[in-house]
Amino acid sequence: MASSSRGIQVGNAWFQRKINLRPQHRGVHLVTEEILRQIPEICNFTVGIFHIQILHTSASLALNESWDPDVRDDMEMMLNKLVPEGLPYKHSCEGPDDMVSPLKILFSRLSACYIHFN
Repeated sequence: MASSSRGIQVGNAWFQRKINLRPQHRGVHLVTEEILRQIPEICNFTVGIFHIQILHTSASLALNESWDPDVRDDMEMMLNKLVPEGLPYKHSCEGPDDMVSPLKILFSRLSACYIHFN
């Protein structure tokens, strides 16, 4: 990408990368820094569209502000109220610790698109 005399970026670029996030225990986790470490090229863009997809059946994505860590606690509290442990769920072949995960995904998503303007 090159800059014109008015400072407008010309040209375009794209890339695709498959990354692995470290396994984490149940909960709502901030993964921004982990993603940036594995895709440092993101920092070179001033405008762009970032698409991320998670390929796991008991994990999902949510885009939100990260200034206040209480937001993650509130999200987890609400998900636990919407999908409580201990109900007679039929899905139990993966053990009691994974029975609520597929249901909690209904309240988030497996992919997300973020449009960035600097």
